Amino acid sequence: MTPTLQTVDGIAVLNLGDDENRFTPEFLETVHTLLDRVLADGATGLVTTATGKFYTNGLDLDWLAAHADQTQWYVGQVQSLLARVLTLPVPSVAAINGHAFGAGAMLATAHDFRVMRTDRGYFCFPEADIRIPFTPGMAALIQAKLTAQAAVASMTTGRRFGGPDAQAYGIVDAVATEDAVTADALELLRPLAGKDPGTLGAIKTTMFGTAADALTAAR
Repeated sequence: MTPTLQTVDGIAVLNLGDDENRFTPEFLETVHTLLDRVLADGATGLVTTATGKFYTNGLDLDWLAAHADQTQWYVGQVQSLLARVLTLPVPSVAAINGHAFGAGAMLATAHDFRVMRTDRGYFCFPEADIRIPFTPGMAALIQAKLTAQAAVASMTTGRRFGGPDAQAYGIVDAVATEDAVTADALELLRPLAGKDPGTLGAIKTTMFGTAADALTAAR
């Protein structure tokens, strides 16, 4: 299943898919297209989620291995999406229904808020264990959104955080049962409806400008 979009009470719900939802070039292009629709349709907020055991496993390492000559381009495409979500001019929540690993966890981190399933799924930056250092942009994103304590605990250890553990570190804002993750994300956004997109986008761009610039510098 490719990413799909629906609207619930004026809030856009972007479903990333029902597999590992890795960031293939086609996946990235589709998500950008759907984000264009979110803004064009005047949605009052954005929830991203997925179906099944994964939110997203992030980078498509198989594609990278087969296209090593396009690594810089590919990383630039991934970081462009992260920067876009980070500064999106509508309120956003990642409804983390399952595993969020690597760049998939970074995508969740780029949202304004995160609600994670309480009983299953891990939030993990495995880079320290798979010998892939963070790019300056990715590090800047994580450090812009997490406390120093949470950044060290997650970035340098490869630790797998379950929902309650992630909440204790402030990595996610709330936890919910499997059938309530998306509903709770929608409830979190409803009071934020009506924010002026131009103003909100400017605020986020100012707040996270350093991280966004570091992410887009890779293109």
